[in-house]
Order: sequence, then C-alpha cells, then structure tokens
Amino acid sequence: MIAQADLGLLDGFERALINGRLRMVYQPKVSLADGRLRRVEALVRWDDPELGAISPSRFVPMAEKHGLIDDLTQWGLRTTLRQWLNWCEDGLDTCLAFNISALSLDQLDFPDLVERMCRALEVPTDRLVLELTEGATQPLVKLMDTLTRFRIKGIGLAIDDFGVGYSTLMQLRQLPFTELKIDRFFIEDAPMSKDSTLIVKSIIDLAHGLGLTVTGEGIETEEQLKLLRELGCDVAQGYFVARPLEPEKLKDWIVEWRERWETLINEEPELLVRARRQM
Repeated sequence: MIAQADLGLLDGFERALINGRLRMVYQPKVSLADGRLRRVEALVRWDDPELGAISPSRFVPMAEKHGLIDDLTQWGLRTTLRQWLNWCEDGLDTCLAFNISALSLDQLDFPDLVERMCRALEVPTDRLVLELTEGATQPLVKLMDTLTRFRIKGIGLAIDDFGVGYSTLMQLRQLPFTELKIDRFFIEDAPMSKDSTLIVKSIIDLAHGLGLTVTGEGIETEEQLKLLRELGCDVAQGYFVARPLEPEKLKDWIVEWRERWETLINEEPELLVRARRQM
C-alpha cells in the first residue's frame, strides 16, 4: 500500500507529466584530446510549485513502479530530439546522450519506437547514445536482442556507473556497448590515491582494448580532469566542466569553456608528474 506522502508525490508527478511541467537540462561532455564538445546528456528536472525541486532519484523509481516510465521516457526523448533540431537551426550540431530505464528494455519493439521518433524529427540515429546503468545489463540473454537492434539502427549504447554494479567482464565483452562511463567513486580520489589511479587506468585500457570510448563522470576538480587526460580517457563530464545547463545557455558556455580549456592545457600539471611516479 502506498504511503500518503508518496501518494501525493505520485499525483503531483503525474500531473506535471501530463501538463508539461517537467523540463530537460543538458550537461556537456567534452573531448579530453582537444576540449571540444562531444555531446550533451539530457537530464529531466521537476520543480513542484509546493514541494520545490524534486530529485530524479525520487520520481524516476516512482515512475517505474507505477507504470509511468514509458510516458516519461517518450516525453523526455521527444523533447531532447526537438531541442537538437533547435540547436542545429542555431548553427550548433552536437550529439545526444539519453538515459533509459531497464524496464524499457523488456519491450522488444522499443528500438523501433526510438528509431521512429528520430525519423519523425529527422534526427540522424548516429547522433544518439542511450545510457544504461550496470544493473540494467541483467540478465544478459534477455537484453542481447534488444541492445543489438539498437546498434543495427546506428544508435550508440553506453554502460553507466561502471565498476560499482553487477556486470562482469564477460558481459562487457558480449553486449554491444560503444561507450563505458567510469563511476565517480573511482575518480574522486584518483589524484591522491595510487590504487584509484591504477584502477582507473586499468578500466581505460580494458575499454580501449574492447574498442569502447571511455567517459570519466563526476569530475569536479582540475586535478581530476588533468589526470584522466594523462591516463588516456576520451571524454570528461562533471561540474568542473559544466553543471547541467538550460538549452539556451549552451552556445555561450561553449565560448567560455574554450577559453578555460586553453588555459588548462597551457598550465604545467604538477599532479601528472606525481601520477607518473605512482604508476
């Protein structure tokens, strides 16, 4: 039986979804080779007039539990694809990352639905990467067909929060992922910890050996970004690069970030000297 407080939250969420009171923000991901914008991750936000800002960690599981996740996913993806069109009209062509629920993968026609949405808005499928948490990779046999169909359609697949979930190295080899995201847990103390640095480097080398792109997430300091760049990580994401942005602020951020990047790579990274001694 659902608690009264949760019932109110559920009712508020359902009304927000129906009445268009949810919004999407976009967090940039940048190349660690040249600092350029690689893609943006679309993130849903809900600001309730009475309860204030509600964390996705509260309302997404609730949507999954009460049969609203498909409506949320379709609204979010459609909104994100339309925003891509707006950016293109404004001279900005980037790629998109969108999180999907493990429950959506139970539907064998889900890849067809995503492809139809892309075609309807004339968004090339190779501009889209779908992100799954490690827990969503269970069970392997059940998901293989669905994930493979995404890849056939040109849609990328990223395994999120790698290193803290349930996936095995065998699954990483067999599932058709194109990208691996290192969990922030390992990145947080990597500049100060020999063990964490070794783990991060091992994950990067493993992913590259399997032909995957590697993203470091949760980067909050200059030292973390420079160390990941030195270790060969491909993409950086986190508050140090940018917080999630309203869509109209992305172009201004690109200009500001380019100036920051030039400053960052011209500085002598003393941290990297220490990191080399640890390896």
